Amino acid sequence: MPSLDPFFSEWAGRTPGQARSLDRAAALLTALDLHDERTPVLGVVGSKGKGSTATVAAATLSAAGARTVLVTGPSFRGYRERVRVDGTSVTDTELDGLGAEIENARKTLPEHDGYLAPSGLFLVAGLLKAREIGADVCVLEAGMGGHRDELRLVGPEVVALGMVFAEHLGVLGDTVTEIAREKTRVAGERTRALVCLPQSPEVSPVVERTLSEVTADRVLPEIVDPELPGSEPPPALRPPGLSAASGVLGVAAGTRALELLGHVPAPIDRLHHVLGTLNLPARLSEHPVPGDATARVLVDSAIDRVGVRTALERGRVLWGGVDHVLLCLPDHKDVSGAIGALGGTPVTAVRLPEAHLRFEHDLPAHWDRVDAERLTPDFVASLGDRVLALGTVYFTGRMMEVLDAPTDRLFDPR
Repeated sequence: MPSLDPFFSEWAGRTPGQARSLDRAAALLTALDLHDERTPVLGVVGSKGKGSTATVAAATLSAAGARTVLVTGPSFRGYRERVRVDGTSVTDTELDGLGAEIENARKTLPEHDGYLAPSGLFLVAGLLKAREIGADVCVLEAGMGGHRDELRLVGPEVVALGMVFAEHLGVLGDTVTEIAREKTRVAGERTRALVCLPQSPEVSPVVERTLSEVTADRVLPEIVDPELPGSEPPPALRPPGLSAASGVLGVAAGTRALELLGHVPAPIDRLHHVLGTLNLPARLSEHPVPGDATARVLVDSAIDRVGVRTALERGRVLWGGVDHVLLCLPDHKDVSGAIGALGGTPVTAVRLPEAHLRFEHDLPAHWDRVDAERLTPDFVASLGDRVLALGTVYFTGRMMEVLDAPTDRLFDPR
């Protein structure tokens, strides 16, 4: 198990009212000689689907022979999953080494009233790993923000912008247009291309205006429409459900990055071969239950009524029906919408122990309740042979552990 102190110590020691500091993060990048000289970056932002987009973009780059470092979050079974080389997690020892390098640089920084955020420090670790191995490109998934994210400090050459909607309303902005502006402002003077999915009528002009502003009119949005005939990858190779559009965006952004790097893209059959190896944990991923010959679980990080409906439909397509649903939605998610979407399906509501999450929403009286600590393979198998596990990433990560699911390799570039 790697030492996580370098990544979490300042966050864990923060005082009430203390905020993350991008100024301190910029100073750390300078101390590590990453501010000016670093590996080219493809940055991924959006309201949902960032992890799928980043993974498919990295697979597109690796399929072409570009040595690629991928940083995503959150992790599922271990923090080494936050940093990957050509789709495979670094080892615990490697993560320890990256953490030690960060800690040594952090000790040289002056005192500051803000703290270094863990998500930004894993991003820094990815840049360090890329420099260490001489990678051709880094694919970096932003946290929830854009302009207020450490990715903006790095200055991505290519930005992949997924769909923008009212996720984190009141945190990133009070309207969806404010959120769109926040996300788009991750671009900057280094940015040479922004590839995005079609946006809503209220978001599209905001993205275009903001991009023009932050790049001094150098860059226009390059829109990729998954509905257009011939869009890559073909439907059979796209991630399932709502992540399908993220697959199209990932291929388009990866291909654009290869063009800007002067790197020849992979032949189409080679690209398709690598995309055929994709493993996207907790994105409608199906897993056996350890110790049970027949029980299967479909895990998805669905947090609203649309995601729940999509997962139910996927279960019907795969299995012909669903026996039971494990649902874990804190109060700030779309609990009412999920209740409506689940209808008469048997449900067990799961409560997590994380202190910052609240589970006080009124639930149907006939639903069962369980604390997350009780989740074991035997408990899951007792619910039936066809189980959906849906909810926040804290929960789906826990389910990956319960199911002993493989999470270290996201794709095989060989």
